[in-house]
Amino acid sequence: MRRVFAWCAVALAVAGAIALIVWWPSGGSAADAPYRLASVDRGAITASVRATGTLNPVTTVLVGSQLSGQVVEILVDYNSPVKAGQVLARLDATQIRARRDASAADLQQARADLAMRRAQVDRTRATRERAKATLRDLAAQRDRVNATLADAQRTFQRQTELIGRNITSQQAFDAARTQSEVQRASLASIEAQVASQEAELVGLEADIALAAANVESAQAVVQQREAKLRDTEIDLSRTDIKSPVDGVVVQRQIDLGQTVAASLQTPTLFTVAQDLRGIEIWANVDEADVGRIKAGQRVTFTVNAYPTRTFEGAVKLVRLGAQTVQNVVTYTGVVTVENADLALLPGMTANLQVITDERNNVLRVPNAALRFRPAGVAPAAPPTPAGQAAAAVDGPPRPGGGGRSFEAMRERIVAEVQPTPEQSAAIARILAEGRGTMPGREPGLTDEDRRAAFRQFRQEMQAKIAAVLDPERRAKYLAMSEGRGQRAGDGGTPGRVFVLDGEGRPQGLALRIGATDGSYTEVLTGDLKEGTGVIVGGGPRAQGTAQETSPMQRPRGPRLF
Repeated sequence: MRRVFAWCAVALAVAGAIALIVWWPSGGSAADAPYRLASVDRGAITASVRATGTLNPVTTVLVGSQLSGQVVEILVDYNSPVKAGQVLARLDATQIRARRDASAADLQQARADLAMRRAQVDRTRATRERAKATLRDLAAQRDRVNATLADAQRTFQRQTELIGRNITSQQAFDAARTQSEVQRASLASIEAQVASQEAELVGLEADIALAAANVESAQAVVQQREAKLRDTEIDLSRTDIKSPVDGVVVQRQIDLGQTVAASLQTPTLFTVAQDLRGIEIWANVDEADVGRIKAGQRVTFTVNAYPTRTFEGAVKLVRLGAQTVQNVVTYTGVVTVENADLALLPGMTANLQVITDERNNVLRVPNAALRFRPAGVAPAAPPTPAGQAAAAVDGPPRPGGGGRSFEAMRERIVAEVQPTPEQSAAIARILAEGRGTMPGREPGLTDEDRRAAFRQFRQEMQAKIAAVLDPERRAKYLAMSEGRGQRAGDGGTPGRVFVLDGEGRPQGLALRIGATDGSYTEVLTGDLKEGTGVIVGGGPRAQGTAQETSPMQRPRGPRLF
């Protein structure tokens, strides 16, 4: 009987030991969980913006036809390399050639008519020269008749004197008078011939002017016929569809025998991409990231066709025209890419990473350390609109900001001024009161009035905080306040990490942080050295609170083996 009891006792002890092993939680209580640390180190920080885009040729030319007609020849196809001026296709040119021949014949006729009219001008000018010569001859005859008439008049006068003295005969007197009258009649005839010849010269001048006008008219007809012939020849040349640039054919939208109709608009026959050795990406950039995109920034991207290969490019520009789709605003960023091996094809989808900032060998801290808050410390609340306005007016977070600005200011004062517990409590009360009385929320205030109210409020808060500090700490606080404007221009933002003090308790350190790559963040200023361990998780969890814990902080379940 004693043996039975002994064996039962042994069995119960073994069962109890197994149950204790199975159901005893490993790792201890959640309230006793250790902190997880990560070291601050130096390395590279690469900040980037991710986007997607489509590859497009730098220049895409739509080759069309300005004429209507039937396609009788196609000389290129898809992917055919072409040169500028190369014939891609031909349209039926039978009717245009007939019009060209008719225009050439009309031009020849107009040129012949012009030559005839020019000959008429030359003939009329020759007639005018003959008339001028005849007029000069008549003028000479008139001079000779005038001389003969003068001699005849003198003879007649002398005979008249002699006949009065009965010295000469009547016959001589009559002969002298007759000769004078004959010469006077000859002079009148010559004068009439001169007047007639002058009138003929005037008529010839008019004929010459008319002939010259006919010549100008004929020249205008010739120019008109030449223009018509050139127009027909241009139409004839347009029956040859030529490439305007060097490139490659990416689209062909016609077939042999197809009729092209170009009555209302120019139909597109070919699409030629100019020199695919240089290609562009049109990326859709979200409006939240467009302020970080600048011309010249380096871009890396991948395409689905080559998943293991990374290509590089550079930002050319960001187009000002925005696109809004379902209330989402995006901008088009243009990225230039060298495509020497022609691996990239138009239309491919590119997954881009625009390098907006690169820092080498900088002090960096894990982002998990910036997000960590020990038990009992509430995470910083997002800034209110008034806090954002205050930050925009006065620089980095300060007493005039929203909840996040007040909390950052309190943490910075504690870290840099190191007030006593009583002073810390007083400062917390001052900041809590200031959070409720912060100006700038009144409607109707102008931007200048709001800025003035913020400046006055900040000065009052600084005076209240300085009043509760002892002289030594007041000097540190005033120096910190005066140095705020200098630190505002470094481009950093406030941050906080926690380290373990000598007793193993978390102690906050205020930092100014810069660029981040999503995993690490650059440390600009702060009492943080390379190799320092910062808390990234773990630690005791406050009981009875709604604080969320990470899976690493939750108590482990029973160990089953």
